[in-house]
Formats: sequence, C-alpha cells, structure tokens
Amino acid sequence: PGCARSGCADGGRPRPGGRLRAAFAGGGAEEVLDPHTTDLYAEIARAKALFDKLADYGSDMSPRPRLAERWEPDRELTTWRITLRQAAFHDGRPVRADDVLFSYARILEPGSSRRARSSLSAIDLAGSRAVDDRTVEFRLRWPYADFPNAMATLGAYIVPEGTADFTRPVGSGPFRFVSFEPGRSFLAARNPDHWDGAPHLDELEIVVTNDEAARVNALLGGQVDYAHDLTATTARTYADGDRLRVHRLPLSNFHGLVMKVDRPPFDRPELRQALFHLVDREELVRSVLQGTGEVANDLYGKGFRYYADALPQRTRDLDRARALIRQAGAEGLTVDLDTSDSSPGLKEAALAISDQARQVGIHLNVRLGDKDTYWSDISEHGVLASYRSGGMPLESHLSQRLLSTSTTNASHWRRPDFDAVFRELQSTQDEAVRERLYFRLQEQLYREGGFLWWGVSDFVVASAPNVGGVDDRAPANTLDWARFDEVWLG
Repeated sequence: PGCARSGCADGGRPRPGGRLRAAFAGGGAEEVLDPHTTDLYAEIARAKALFDKLADYGSDMSPRPRLAERWEPDRELTTWRITLRQAAFHDGRPVRADDVLFSYARILEPGSSRRARSSLSAIDLAGSRAVDDRTVEFRLRWPYADFPNAMATLGAYIVPEGTADFTRPVGSGPFRFVSFEPGRSFLAARNPDHWDGAPHLDELEIVVTNDEAARVNALLGGQVDYAHDLTATTARTYADGDRLRVHRLPLSNFHGLVMKVDRPPFDRPELRQALFHLVDREELVRSVLQGTGEVANDLYGKGFRYYADALPQRTRDLDRARALIRQAGAEGLTVDLDTSDSSPGLKEAALAISDQARQVGIHLNVRLGDKDTYWSDISEHGVLASYRSGGMPLESHLSQRLLSTSTTNASHWRRPDFDAVFRELQSTQDEAVRERLYFRLQEQLYREGGFLWWGVSDFVVASAPNVGGVDDRAPANTLDWARFDEVWLG
C-alpha cells in the first residue's frame, strides 16, 4: 500500500527523514509569502506547503475536500454550510470558522487584486456567519451550483484571524515556516500534527533558479532533488536514462497569445480573427512543443469539463487571414510582440509566430521582457504577448481572466453580455442548460476573443532517482502537483 501512489520503483518504499531540495523559476526580490497574492508556480508551491484551502482541485479538476470535511447547499443554492475538519495552525490554535471568514474577507477587500477575489465574489460576507467553531454558513449573492470550485481556487488559503504580517507566516499546512530569502530560497520543516498526516520529509527547501538549464544541471549534479518546469528537449534527452526521472503531468500547459481587445490595433475584431487564421498550430506543436503536445482551438481547457468540442478545429488559412487584414485596414502592420524567457517555449513560440505572420504581410517585432516581471508587465502594458497557463476548471479561467471584474484580465475583455451569461450559468442546477451556456460563452470567445490558444502539452518536472511519491497523473495547479508532503527520499 505504501507504494500505491507512484510505485516502489521510484525511490523505493516510503521512508521518513531528510531534506528535499526543489528548484523552481521565481519572481525576484519582489516575492512574498502572502498566500492570497500567489501567482508564480514557486509561490503556489510555497503556499501549499504552509497553508490549506477548504477544497482543492483533483487531477480531473473536480473539487476535493481539504479543510472542509463536507459541504451542503440549501435547496435554492444560495446558502452553503461548510463543516470544518479538526485541524490546527502551526502555533497550536484550532482552525475555526472565524479564521475562514477572516481569510475570505481579506481576499474580498474592496480594491484588492488578490487572485481568488473574482471566484469568491459570489459570497455575501455580511450575510455569512460562523454557526459554531467548526461550521461556516456562506450566504451567496446568487444561486451558485459550483461554489466548491470557488473554495478550491488558487489563492483561497485559510490564515489565522487577524493576520497582517507574513514575514514569518503561520498556516495549517503540512510544513512549518523556517526561513525565506525572496528570489533565492525558502525552507520549511515537517509539521508532525498536520490533519492529513505528517510529511515523510523532515524539511522542504525551495530554491529559485530561473534558467532551465541551471535547474537541470543542479539536479544532475546532486545540488537539488526535484526540478520544476522543464522543456520537451530535456524530457526527450533523459527519458530513457537513469540519471534522473522525468515526470510528464497531463493537461497542464496551455500555450497561446494574448491580445488586448481595448487597444489599437487589436480593438478591431477582424485583426484578431486574422491572427486566428494565420497561425500554423501543427507547426508550433512540432517545433515548440517538439511533438509532445497537441493542437488547441483558440479556447482554453481542451480535455476539461464543459470544453466546447463541437466547435470546428481551426487550421491555417492564409487567404482568409489576408482578407481579414484588409478589412481591418492593417496591411503592412508592424506591432510589438512581447515575450520572455520566464517559461519554456514562450520566446520560441513568439519567434515562430513572427515568421508565420510575415507570410501575410504582418510584422511582429519580438521584444524580450524581464523574466522577473514579465507577467505583471503584460497585464497592463503592450498589446500582444506570449501567454501560457496551467490547468484550472473552465469556470475558474472565465471568472479570473474574462469577466469585467476579473483581476488577471490580460486581454482586457470586458463585455456586460458575457458577464450576464456567466452569472446565469452559475445560478442554474440544470446540467443541460449549464452546458449550453458554457458553449455560448466559448462560441463568443472563438469568434472575437483576445486569447489565441494554439496548443496544450504535458508539464515536465524531473526528480532524482531516489525520490519517491511524485504523482504523474496530477496536472499543474492541482492538489497532487508539487505535493511535497507525499514525497520521500529513498
């Protein structure tokens, strides 16, 4: 039974002890440990080591109970009663309903840009209450059949009531804080009293190494035991060897471009559609993903629940692209395409798409941005950028990136009619109606949206041969991804 997760061939049977060193790309000196502001993979990995959420996403993107032992809605889906597990924070205080209400109130503060805010915006905090220490009653502003998805959303961590300082954070997670140097290293120690069982490891160290080759070399040289976010080239090079173990996490990476729909020249829908038609998705999968992925169809979430499979797969059509460029009055257009080395494939995809665009007379000037600030830079600046996303439920993608109130709306897509349909689907129990509404939203994005999703690939991580417990079934951003409390050193 102890080998059930990933097999005894990976690190042998589970055994306690040791320090696991994991290498991630990071965000420089601006990194913080506030779990409500997590964005980068390294920040999320640190947060899930120290904190818990009420729920988290399983490998199929369905919500799984965590601090919430169970949840029950009323008949109208406007009130949800959450029963908490018997769990404790690292300082010994029990996790209480008041801690949950405080955490959500902090995320929902007016004017905040905390990532989970959009997903939790259905909550009427004034009408919500602590029934007792282990029971929370959430009153919602509208019926919401998928409310457990909101509890599982990225950044919805529970912190002790009154917390304002995260320089030495106290959570309820499987590891306790020891030290942190922003942009460099993080150290945490085993929490022997974790409600889900103590980790096998004594210590978890997360080090920041933004260069992918440096992460691989550190793993090969024994300086680290786990390397995150590796390229397809690395996976192919070491897949059949014994120097490291390659783990391919399915449905994890969605690759694309983002256009700002409220700024020239991409405020013209014809020009956005022209890009949809000029991109050679199959060539990008061959050259950038090196054949390890599959083409996407300008919509997020291929393979996930509610994905619009019925829409026809776009293929390259240069004649159609040229006609749309003429309609937009954009012949000979030159525009900057922002990209970065912050994630594997971003720069390579930008250069390849720039070459493809020249065939229809569009000149995309590829600009390499600061890898430490790239994601915040493209949120507000520029008009066209390389984009990549980990996995999340389709509902979360829509609420976090495509509503008028979304806090990570990189395409600046703000459509009241779109918002209204999204609210309608959130408020219905009828599964057939929900499916139709999800399709309707995706159909609108397919025609005129600001995201061009050209491919989906596995996420590649690697570990030393003596590391056990890495789950190869878990897409990035799910419960069992970067699940270092389940990992051991053989």
